[in-house]
Amino acid sequence: KQLSAVGTCIGCFLAALSFFLQDIHKWKEVSPILALVGVLVYVGSYSLGMGAIPWVIMSEIFPINVKGSAGSLVTLVNWLCSWIISYAFNFLMTWSSTGTFIGFAVTCGFTILFVAKLVPETKGRTLEEIQASLNSNSTKR
Repeated sequence: KQLSAVGTCIGCFLAALSFFLQDIHKWKEVSPILALVGVLVYVGSYSLGMGAIPWVIMSEIFPINVKGSAGSLVTLVNWLCSWIISYAFNFLMTWSSTGTFIGFAVTCGFTILFVAKLVPETKGRTLEEIQASLNSNSTKR
């Protein structure tokens, strides 16, 4: 999970670096390759983890009695956020191409921290064990 988030962060940073190099008119022959590598690293990393894992985790952490409602709400929020980002992307790129991808890289950096601190390990655990660990974490706070 974390490796995917690190890869998306690196991919966004490479794309931002490419736009920055274009803006300052340095390494013009390298920056398109850097942009391509950044996009490929991002897409590959996202496909290997961040794209699918949230859906798997969602199916594992919700108890049976709320799984349908919670899954529907999470899906709605996911698609709404995706639409907002897609809608805003052109405006952000008009504002600053470098800034847009730096913002995405920072968001991916926060994702690394979020996954490390708050996402439970579910491999090899039953739903009851996962629920018990989530309940014990919520009572500690």
